[in-house]
Amino acid sequence: MSLFGSIQLANNALRANQIGLQVAGQNIANANTPGYIREEAIFSPAPTQRLGRLLLGLGVEVTAIVQKVDRFLEERLRGATSERSGVEVEEQTYLELETRYAELGVTDLSTALTQFFNALHDLADEPESSVARNFVILHGGNLARNVNRLAGHVGQVRSDLNQRVENSVGDINRLIEEVRVLNIRIAEAEGSDTSASEAVGLRDQRQTALTNLAKLVDISVQEQENGTASVFLGGDYLVLDGISRSVKATEYSDRGLQVFELRLEESDSLLQITGGEVAGLIKSRDEVLGGFLDELDNFASALVYEFNRVYSSGQGRTGFQSITSESSVDSTTAALDAAGLSFTPTNGSFQILVHNTTTGLTETNDIPVDLNGLDGDVTLADLAAAIDAVDGISASINSSNQLTITSDSTDLDFAFANDTSGVLTALGINTFFTGDDARSIGINSAVADDSQKFAASRNGVDLDNEIAVELAGFAQQALDSENGLTLYGLYERMTANVAQGSSVAHAVAEGARVFEDQLRGQSAAISGVSIDEEILRMLRYQRSFQASAKYIATLDELLQVLVAL
Repeated sequence: MSLFGSIQLANNALRANQIGLQVAGQNIANANTPGYIREEAIFSPAPTQRLGRLLLGLGVEVTAIVQKVDRFLEERLRGATSERSGVEVEEQTYLELETRYAELGVTDLSTALTQFFNALHDLADEPESSVARNFVILHGGNLARNVNRLAGHVGQVRSDLNQRVENSVGDINRLIEEVRVLNIRIAEAEGSDTSASEAVGLRDQRQTALTNLAKLVDISVQEQENGTASVFLGGDYLVLDGISRSVKATEYSDRGLQVFELRLEESDSLLQITGGEVAGLIKSRDEVLGGFLDELDNFASALVYEFNRVYSSGQGRTGFQSITSESSVDSTTAALDAAGLSFTPTNGSFQILVHNTTTGLTETNDIPVDLNGLDGDVTLADLAAAIDAVDGISASINSSNQLTITSDSTDLDFAFANDTSGVLTALGINTFFTGDDARSIGINSAVADDSQKFAASRNGVDLDNEIAVELAGFAQQALDSENGLTLYGLYERMTANVAQGSSVAHAVAEGARVFEDQLRGQSAAISGVSIDEEILRMLRYQRSFQASAKYIATLDELLQVLVAL
């Protein structure tokens, strides 16, 4: 090997160590850069040179600059990130639900329930008291408003989550397009490089985009030989080489809310999202909050139906001159159990008591409700005709398909008793509560406007307090429609489900955070930058660079001697 060959060898060493120093400096500079993956210069012996029968090395060369990354570990970390993002949304939703529920506050639903039934106890003790009647109506209205308010608050949170599902589409499509563009740039950069170097800066950007996409949806990533990353969601691809497919949000109706679901723009196929923030939003919207609203609706429905079943067979201190049903039917000629009523009446009967306020006499009239499934099941028109046939009162159906009953004389009023069919409850006649779910529950205007109409008596207008006594103990009565569960039992089950769901969600989220932190620690050990390690590498490159420079100086002296000969 000539002196010039030796100088070339030294030059290779200087250049390799200079590159090593630059890579170490790059790592140190990005030690705190989010998403940065540590780079490493790959050194290998330079090609040999023949000198006579000898093969002499030409020093060292840098064959590639690569990222220190475990692809398998990064895929697991993305999966853990998706899982953690999803369960944290669910955890936060339960915290929000508990805040709205306010079980331990002074305005919670259980307080309103207690106050209402305490007022009923007071009325049972003093059925003649107008104050006691007004308190029952006051606390009943407060209970209904508490249920309305809770349903409204939870419905608003559900609507907010739904809006976040729609908003996620823009973020998903932006990240998909970012990965597609970076795929092209990485393939171009690495394909034009004769070495095995990686487009490290571009790969860092793509890794960050994939991590952000994994926070939203549970993607899987497969790196191809050309350096591109294929991104899949369920069985559909989102990015394939330089091709991408965008997603869209489509609406459908669910429990009174137009909710969004995510589909592929190209094929309109539903995306199978099982992890990530979007999956957490959908589960929180449909299962956590939707499930709670279902329970709250069931609670309100049971309260309205079962309470009114008892109440509708009672009489107040005064009778009615006129009353119109709160509910309407879809068809006046359809059987009442198939006429679109919120509550379904059954085969039975009820009584109408016509009271003459002048003579004090009361006439009891039985009204059959034939709903045995055979021919001749009663319709609203049939019911109106049967009531209209009672002396002293008239019945008609208005344009809204509601039943109106009117006294024929100011000396006559009427009341109701012994309803075994539930038709009065179903139609909303002589009821205390109105509505059929948590959003619509309210107080019957006939009672709210005149507390003397509150039906506390069972055996006639202003005769006893038997209905009031039964209503006072209603909360502890087994409900047939709820398989023997009491009203308080329904409430306690609803409360327990919220508390248990919140506890489980917190435990799952905490476990997901711990698992992700463990994987992130493993990833940092491989891909993260350690300042101490980089300084040690920098010192090694510096010493090697200095030795190579000294070697060149020595060769220069020899060359000067040779030239001087």
